[in-house]
Amino acid sequence: MIKLPEREDFLFSLKSFIGAMLALYLAFRLGLPRPFWAPLTAYVVSQPIAGAVRSKALYRVTGTIIGALATIILIPLFINYAVVLCLALGVWFGLCLFISLQDRTPRAYAFMLAGYTVGLITMPTLVDVTDLSIASIYDVALARVEEITLGILCSTLVHSLILPKSAGHVVLERLDQALRDARQWVGNVLTESSSGSGNPVNLNKLAQIITELRMMSTHLPYDTSHLRWTANIVRALQDRLASLVPVLSAIEDRLNVLRNSNTGQLSPAWQKLLDDIAEWTARGVENDPASAIRLRKRIDDAIPAIDAESHWEDMLLANLASELYRLVDVCEDCFDLRRQINIGLKGEMPPTEMRKTKVSTITLHVDRRLALSSAFAAGMAMFLSSLFWVISGWPTGFAAPMMAGMYCMFFATMDNPTPILKIQFFYTLLSTPVAGLYLLLFLPSAHSFEMMMLLFAPFLLWFGTYLAKPATMIKVIPFMFTTLATLTMFDMGSANMTSFINSQVSQAIGVGFAVLFTALFRSANLETITRRLVHSMWNDISTLGKALRAPSVMAVTVRMVDGISLLAPRLATVQKTGAASLPGFLSALDILSDLRVGLNMTRLLRIDPKLERQNFTIRPLLERLSDYYGHRKNLPVDNAAELLGQIDQALYRAANIHSHAQQSNAIAALAGIRRDLFPDALPYSPLTEGSKDRFYGKAA
Repeated sequence: MIKLPEREDFLFSLKSFIGAMLALYLAFRLGLPRPFWAPLTAYVVSQPIAGAVRSKALYRVTGTIIGALATIILIPLFINYAVVLCLALGVWFGLCLFISLQDRTPRAYAFMLAGYTVGLITMPTLVDVTDLSIASIYDVALARVEEITLGILCSTLVHSLILPKSAGHVVLERLDQALRDARQWVGNVLTESSSGSGNPVNLNKLAQIITELRMMSTHLPYDTSHLRWTANIVRALQDRLASLVPVLSAIEDRLNVLRNSNTGQLSPAWQKLLDDIAEWTARGVENDPASAIRLRKRIDDAIPAIDAESHWEDMLLANLASELYRLVDVCEDCFDLRRQINIGLKGEMPPTEMRKTKVSTITLHVDRRLALSSAFAAGMAMFLSSLFWVISGWPTGFAAPMMAGMYCMFFATMDNPTPILKIQFFYTLLSTPVAGLYLLLFLPSAHSFEMMMLLFAPFLLWFGTYLAKPATMIKVIPFMFTTLATLTMFDMGSANMTSFINSQVSQAIGVGFAVLFTALFRSANLETITRRLVHSMWNDISTLGKALRAPSVMAVTVRMVDGISLLAPRLATVQKTGAASLPGFLSALDILSDLRVGLNMTRLLRIDPKLERQNFTIRPLLERLSDYYGHRKNLPVDNAAELLGQIDQALYRAANIHSHAQQSNAIAALAGIRRDLFPDALPYSPLTEGSKDRFYGKAA
């Protein structure tokens, strides 16, 4: 059963229609040569959230100008060398797409627009080269920039002024949901009376929400709500939420071990401390600031004294105390930042807005091999489809390279774009009758702008409602946009049946090129992509052991949690298909433990200078861990046992450090690394320090 559009969908469609018609009217009034490019661009820019329209508008205008400049440079250089020009266009498309895929924020639109704007300007220009000159190329490029910019500005103006939908309440709602989920998870972990397997669903959900929020918050500086004044604070809060993922998972794991130990339960004092922390967390922003100080003091008092005779349970408790301390710190930061956001919502500038540190989105994961294959597929599709057009001498065949390049770009971020491109191909063909009716029958019958609006209204208003939702947008985009793009033939004075049929065939061939070359060069199965992502995260950990300077713990956390958010939906997919036993997915299942190892390595790096003053160097162990991850955790059992022995030796030496602060930090980090790397090993004991007998099974 087809679900009818909702009120918000109709409102979005109405605003998009007003923006498109305003752009078309102004294009006619200004006498622009291709006025129908303006409404087409207005629809391309339209987004349900006003802040997203503004941010994308800025980057799209920037990209359009860069593309126009590239056109002015490329055509005069290679106009007499058709094959070289085709190759240059392919290289430009591939390069722009590759750069675009390095950035997972709206900034990527600038590079994408810089790519296919060249195709939009160049292809129609080269239909007739008899009167082509540098001046005419410049005029065409300027006209396209004016038409596209006009569409962008009109759409932005309408969506910003007419009942603007703010991104602020969406971001705030998701932010509060993430805080509620985190607080609920804290309660579940700390107050659980028996050991369990944890709740990975909550972890995956929290990691995904954090990454989604990070993407959405890039629109905040352009938003219409007061939340834009707190954009830095929102991003800092996202970083703190990201750091909760490894902290909570570590606490959950340590409590499961301690509750399943010989004693079978924690001491009453420890359980009372855990219950009080859970209760404090549940109160959230209503907490008294002094209560966090009291909790930290109780955690310090609960840490067992560590010496050369201490056993594994004492060291696990030291690690647990360290993670609880971080939990209180992070939660206190989250609550404080949330209070500051409330101040910003009142239209006031929070006092610490400019001082809040945040992690750049540059730290987010990017699959460069996938980006390179996507760029190669787009470049080849553009090059060969352009070459096909040149060799064929087909005047209206210019639509083929235009469509081939654009469609390769549009869906390059997907794991497997081929099925989506096939849908685009089908709906492009389906749009042919509608495009023909408007081009050949309706438009010639309209003798005023008002009549033209009435003719467009039923089609654009109804199908525009489906542009607001990703599920329906995939099918509506080719249906609507291909129809609007066909109307540019009316501008060119070629609105006849012969030209129309040629144009539709050319467009279909272009989409076919996109499907073919994406299938040939861009195919990668889910296991391969997952394995590459896991190996990328292992490489990040491997570089830590050889780092000359200790990186930011927050930056490492954000990058690793972002990787988990990318893995979570893929793991959910393979669990449904039964492919979770494949090697690529098996290595992804323990990635949280690897994340915690990486963070503890970072903490050891940060205290390394102080440990050296205690005659304790941690560098050899860190380099050994670096090699371990550099070899994809693929060591023989004997080598893994040697690594375990080296960790135990470090624990024994750390237990003899005289400085209490440095000893606590070192023991907590080393105990965490041992537990996360060798969960099946026998417990550490000072009586058998360095022995291989405690290790059995495979490391991981």
